[in-house]
Parts: sequence; C-alpha cells; structure tokens
Amino acid sequence: MSSAKGVALVVGFGASGAAAARRLREEGYEVTVVDDGPGEPAPGDAAAMGVALVKHPSLQRLAELVRGAQEVVVSPGVPPHHRVFSISGGPRPVGEVELAWRRAKAPIVAITGTNGKTTVATLVARMLACSGVEAALGGNIGTPLTDVVAKAVSGVIVAEVSSFQLALTSSFRPKVGVWLNLAEDHLDWHPDLEHYVGAKARIWRSQGPSDVAIANQEDPVVIERARSARGRLVTFGLRSGDYHLSSDGLMSPDGTLIVERTRIRRDMAFELSNALAACAASLEAGASIDGCREALESFDGLEHRVELVREIDGVRYVDDSKATTPAAVLAALDDFYSVVLIAGGRNKGLSMAALQRGSERLRGVVAIGEAAAEIEEALGASSPVTIAQSMSAAVAAASAMAHPGDTVLLSPGCASFDWYRSYADRGDDFKRLVNAIGARGASETPRVVSCGDSRGRGTR
Repeated sequence: MSSAKGVALVVGFGASGAAAARRLREEGYEVTVVDDGPGEPAPGDAAAMGVALVKHPSLQRLAELVRGAQEVVVSPGVPPHHRVFSISGGPRPVGEVELAWRRAKAPIVAITGTNGKTTVATLVARMLACSGVEAALGGNIGTPLTDVVAKAVSGVIVAEVSSFQLALTSSFRPKVGVWLNLAEDHLDWHPDLEHYVGAKARIWRSQGPSDVAIANQEDPVVIERARSARGRLVTFGLRSGDYHLSSDGLMSPDGTLIVERTRIRRDMAFELSNALAACAASLEAGASIDGCREALESFDGLEHRVELVREIDGVRYVDDSKATTPAAVLAALDDFYSVVLIAGGRNKGLSMAALQRGSERLRGVVAIGEAAAEIEEALGASSPVTIAQSMSAAVAAASAMAHPGDTVLLSPGCASFDWYRSYADRGDDFKRLVNAIGARGASETPRVVSCGDSRGRGTR
C-alpha cells in the first residue's frame, strides 16, 4: 500500500521524530516510525497520528523500510553509528531540522555553540519582538523546528540547533548563522572531536553571499572555521570584534552604544559575550538598537544557568545545573572568589582534568553521581573532596564546608541522566533542598544580586 505523496520512514520517536512524522503524515505521506531505543513508545501514540510503529527491527527489516521510502528522517538522539546510516540503496537520511528548513517560509536565524545557545536564542527572539518583528522560537530549545515552521509564515524563525541536529543536515541554510564557542562536548555521541567541530561548522556550509555568518572573534576554532564561510562575516568578542565591549557598554560595528553595561542585569563575562552575539544576530535579522536595549535591560536570565537560589548565613547557593561540560563549569567559576563546588553526574566522554584550571577558587568539592571518582581524581590533589550518594547528602556536605562569603555552586560538568531525567530536574532538586535549609530557620539574608558584589565580582 502506498499513498499519493509517497512513503516516509522516521527513525526515533521522541519529540523531534514525532514532529517529523506528524508533518509528513499531514503532507500525505504513508509514514512508518522505527524506534529501537531503551524506552517503549506507546503504540497508541503512533496509531493516533496515523503512522505505523515498528519496534526494534532486524537489520534486514530496517533495510527494507529504508529502500522503500522516498524520505528517511532521523531524530537527533540517534547516534552516528546507528545501522540506518550503513544501509545503501535508499535516500540519504536527514534530520528533523533539515526537513523543517526545506519547508520554511520565513527566514531562519540559527544559533549553535557548546555553551550559551538557549540564552542567546531566547535573547534574539526577545530583541526582535521588542523591535516589533514577529519572532517564533524553537529547535533544540523545546518546540521542534518542524512544528515552528508549520505555523511561522512571516517574521523571523529563531532556532537553537545542536551538533546532533546539524550533523544530519545537507542543505540547511539559515539567513543568519551564529556559532558562539567551541569546547569538548558530546564525545559519547560524536566519534571524536573533529566530528563534533565539523557538525557545528555545518551551520555555515550552505550559506551564500546574501547570508550572514556570525562568529566569536575570540574563539580560535570558531574564527578559523569562519574564514571559509560563504556568507558575510560578522564577529563579536569582549575585547575585539565588530560587536564588542567598551568601558561604556556594548558597541555596534559603527560605534553606536547599544546598551550601557550598568543597565544590563546579567554581566558575567560569558553573559556579556552572549549578549554581544545576540545583538549581532538580532540587528542583522531586522531588530533595532532600541529593541536590543530593551530586551537586555529586562532580561533576568534563564533557570538553572548560574541562578542565585538564596543566601543563607552569608553563603550564596547558586544553581548552574545546565553546566554539563568542564568548560561550562570553568566559565561559572571565573566569576566567583571562594566556591564549594558540587560536580559530577554522567560523563559525556569528556576529561574532567580540565577542572584543575579552576582549582584556585575552590574551598572544597562535593562529587556526585557516576563521575564522582573522576571528579575526585581531577581535583583531589588541590581541594578537599567529599563523595555524596544523593543530592541531599551533597547539599548538606557543601553547607558544612562553606564559610560566610562563600558560594555553594551546583555546576556538575556532566549530564544528569544517572540520577535525574534532565538537568532541570537536577536543578529543581538542588533548589528544593536549599530552600528547605532556609525553611528550617537558618538566618537568611534576602538580596538581589545582578551586577556585582562588594569585591567586584558578579554573582548573577
């Protein structure tokens, strides 16, 4: 049996796979979904969508499905060594982002990078909205891009795109493509670092002269790859770049002051870099200086990203659960003086030895999760390390280590999937436990910290 449109195969039935299957079904394709992950997708979900669900197919059955399809769409969680990529005689597998791009009717601003993608994408959407430009936000940030492009026929689509998603693109061509930074990440998915870098670089691969490539001037890997970008190159950086930081604030290429630094609520170094990137992307996509300023002056940051939970007995408790790489931990540590660090979880194939570069700021370390021994090995020679078997025990141990003026920082440097469903669940648990300390009667100092403390360091 076949439909008038054709036959499509979707591999993986998570949020992106379901969105792709739904869109293809609406277009008239006969859709089969293959899922061989550890979970068990409900057959009723597929039936309600009008698609066939095949669980854990044999290689022979999978090959039959691939060769019988006109479209093969692979979800971003499917690793590059999956059997679907070894099958010849069928269409080239693409990802959900590629599928969405081919159907988009509005220009796309795409943001990638190891750290800061969600913050910058959120800021770009807000800057455009504050400028009176209709903006739809999606991609890796939450709503699958296929669902976004189905509704967005005007304005601008702002898409956060991961290396997983970019690796499965072939013609994806954002009008504005932003690469924020590069550090080791996802080496449990990518076979090596070069594969990861190459996936990120695909954000500019299909651009033409009328498009814009925005690059971090101060990241050597990013700027080297940017030199071969086909779009018009625009750079940003704290010390150098078209968009840069001056003593007054954030500056545009023509020397216009976008916003005074004292008016920005989030002013750690990496936050200012994110703000510059967001300004560059937004202004290139049609935002106004006033719109960028308004968005930055009202932006309080996103949850679980160096988020001040509360201050108790002179100790600040900060949730940075989104930090799932050593590079992200180091970026957070750079803006604190004395820290009790809670770190660990499920390692993504990365070396924890990099954390040694932040050891001078550590009063102590509480190691958690599957990577606890790796954290202890990396930091035990320079800092006292306690291994905790639960988040409750970790918060208690960190509180006992901390002195007035210190910061207890949950910045794991690892994924959360050993103990939690997501980094958000991990951060929520940390916040719940911290707030319980305050509820038990510890003397709390209510305070809003945004631009710096008495020692000149920001605490966000």
